[in-house]
Amino acid sequence: MEPGLRAVAHPSTGDRATPHLDLDLARVRDAYRAMRTALPGVELCYAVKANPHPAVLALLAAEGASFDLASVGELDLCLLAGAAPGALSWGNPVKKAADVRAARSAGVSRFTTDAPADVDLLAREAPGARIGVRLAVGDDGAATPFAGKFGAGEDEAAALLHRARTGGLTAAGIGFHVGSQQRDPAAWARAIDAAARVATRLGEHAPTELNLGGGFPTTHADGPAPDLEACGAAIRTALARHAPRWRPRLVAEPGRALVADAGVLRAEVVLVAERGGRRWVYLDVGRYQGLAETEAEMIVYRLRTPGNPGATGPVVLAGPTCDGDDVLYRHADVRLPLDLAPGDVVEFLGAGAYTSSYASVGFNGLPPLPTYVHDTPEEGGS
Repeated sequence: MEPGLRAVAHPSTGDRATPHLDLDLARVRDAYRAMRTALPGVELCYAVKANPHPAVLALLAAEGASFDLASVGELDLCLLAGAAPGALSWGNPVKKAADVRAARSAGVSRFTTDAPADVDLLAREAPGARIGVRLAVGDDGAATPFAGKFGAGEDEAAALLHRARTGGLTAAGIGFHVGSQQRDPAAWARAIDAAARVATRLGEHAPTELNLGGGFPTTHADGPAPDLEACGAAIRTALARHAPRWRPRLVAEPGRALVADAGVLRAEVVLVAERGGRRWVYLDVGRYQGLAETEAEMIVYRLRTPGNPGATGPVVLAGPTCDGDDVLYRHADVRLPLDLAPGDVVEFLGAGAYTSSYASVGFNGLPPLPTYVHDTPEEGGS
């Protein structure tokens, strides 16, 4: 098992040092099954980067999931968890020749691309592989937009698919990503319309697969998120506009939506201080121990203080390191009990995604974020 990853049989956490992440596998299972219901007929490729714990990967493999991976390390984790090579898709458009060779050697045959040089790399190192071109689409409404880092414009996407086909690759797909924690279901509809325009332009060579990407949201403290049914309805309505001219096979890459609500990150108060007329609360967890998504306060976690139901007031919430940027919330309306004191526990809810996988391996000498997994019995079970 990887450093920082630990498994236990029971959910009790009273005797465990903080910070740590508690992960309920039953919540992961329920979330996967709910997404299968909301997106029927869609191949669900779990975005491994969201939470690569071996127990999560093994559970999803047993449920029949496919996997979206971005590195040789994630490839190895998926294979060790029992995933079949045919269920693996290399979704990272930025890759080395060695990455492609390792993936092909392991039996991976699906890759995403968005640049001419990468298409040529795949043609050399993975002849005959199935290629999907990532289309640049709008990501308004996302907590974490991609801001132009990935994706080809519509004209370029059509040219890349042609380049792949004439280079000996199987130009099978087109896809997109509408941004992480996307709160606007219409974002998928707009992106589908863009993909359909590319497909129409290609005529008989239109891609037969559409990758809907990830971005499916979960609820945090900064407001409710649309449920999966709303996202699924927007997707179905958009697809119906383009049928029967184009009926692609559908793929999606959920990450956050499958694991976020399964996790509770438990931390401890280290210091409470008054600074500049504001109450500062310092925890033993911060941006470098798994809370990277608090950067620019993009994700505002729901907080809980077990055993302390007293009156609350606003705080600035900070991490423990010597880095001045290790401040979680300065502007968000974060409120904690007025009598909070060192040693008290603060829990971050909905923290199963992008926490343990973001934690550093030793900044300020602090260890990776440990993960403890348990599996709540299904209702009616033993």
